[in-house]
Amino acid sequence: MEIMRLVVTGTFGAGKSTFVRSVSEIEVVDTDRQVTDETGDIKEKTTVALDFGRLNFSSDMVLHLYGTPGQARFDFMWDLLIRRSHAYILLVDAHRPSDFRAARQLLAFMKARVQIPMLIGLTHMDCPGAWQEEDVAIALGYINHKDRPPMVSVNATQKSSVIQALLVLLQHLIYDSAVR
Repeated sequence: MEIMRLVVTGTFGAGKSTFVRSVSEIEVVDTDRQVTDETGDIKEKTTVALDFGRLNFSSDMVLHLYGTPGQARFDFMWDLLIRRSHAYILLVDAHRPSDFRAARQLLAFMKARVQIPMLIGLTHMDCPGAWQEEDVAIALGYINHKDRPPMVSVNATQKSSVIQALLVLLQHLIYDSAVR
């Protein structure tokens, strides 16, 4: 059986755990703990190690999904998870521009360790004050459209939206392997 490993990363509260839960065919293994700092205004629990889910594509291919912690103090887990991954998705909360700098730093962290296909998933696009795709791309450092990875709007609470994001990433993987 072929196992494909996908890391789902992003800043605190971007929707990583929800993304993994939306498509996993098994009960998600999580390491959620009570929030103990000022981030408690956003949500009650946070991932401190990883979320693990699985999605079967066929009888001989399975996708393992690894959700990372969103806070930089857990960057040792980012490092452990990304090094054996085949691809990753960076989730960016489009209505919290105060998090864009941290998302850009997380992106730089991943790029410094691996050169693998990735996708940027914009969450919370339906919230008031959400930035448009092009503006988020610029905030993340992608000035030139042709140099940036695929970007999609994704509602992490909706399985169909998560599946659509995975399909876009799969297309990118196929294209990337054909170009190499």
